[in-house]
Amino acid sequence: MIVIGLTGNIGSGKSTVARRLAELGAKIIDADKVARQVVMPGSPCLEEIAKEFGRGILNARGELDRKKMADVVFADSQARVRLNNIIHPWITREIRQEVSRHKNHPELLGPAGVLVVDAPLLIETGLQHNVDEVWVVKVNLQEQLRRLAKRDGLAPQEVMNRLDAQLPQIEKLKYARRVIDNSGTPDQTIKQVDQHWQDIKSQHPHPPISI
Repeated sequence: MIVIGLTGNIGSGKSTVARRLAELGAKIIDADKVARQVVMPGSPCLEEIAKEFGRGILNARGELDRKKMADVVFADSQARVRLNNIIHPWITREIRQEVSRHKNHPELLGPAGVLVVDAPLLIETGLQHNVDEVWVVKVNLQEQLRRLAKRDGLAPQEVMNRLDAQLPQIEKLKYARRVIDNSGTPDQTIKQVDQHWQDIKSQHPHPPISI
C-alpha cells in the first residue's frame, strides 16, 4: 500500500489529476468532501462556527452559507485564521482516521493498493506527515487566473484574495516528490500522471490479498 498526498493551489487543475488517478484504480479521500461533511447541520463543527461568526452565516435550512462565509474570510485574514482554527482539526482528524482505516484494512483499496489524499491544504494542515509521498500540481499564474475567472466568475481582486489565502505554489513545490505541470493541454497532463503511476507501481508492487 502507498499513500499519496495530492495537492495544488486553487485553479491548478488538481481535480483533473485526481480523476485520472481514480480511473487508474486509486482510492481517493477528497478533503473538500470531508470539509462539507464536518459542517453538516447539527454538527459540533458547524455549531462552533456559528458561535464564532454568528448565526447569520447559516441559511434558512441551518446549513453553512458558503458564499457568505467566503466573503467574510477572504476579505479578512484574521477571520480566515479563526475559521481555519475551528474547521481544520475536524477535517484532519477525519482524514487521518480514514488513512488508518485503509492501512488496517488494505483490502478496501482493491488491486491497485494506492490511496490518495486529495487536499488543497495538505501542507498547511500538516497532512503531508500522514502520506508516503507528496504530489504537487502546478500551473503558471496567467493560466491560473484565466481558469479561476472563467470557472468561478471571480473578479481579479477576488481571485488574488483566494490565492493569497493559500501557501504559495513555490513553497508547496519544496515538499513534492513528484510534480505535474498542468499549464498545457489535458492530454499532456494525463501523460504525466500515467508516467508517475507507472513509476510508483514499479517501486511499490502491491502484493496479492489473501482471501
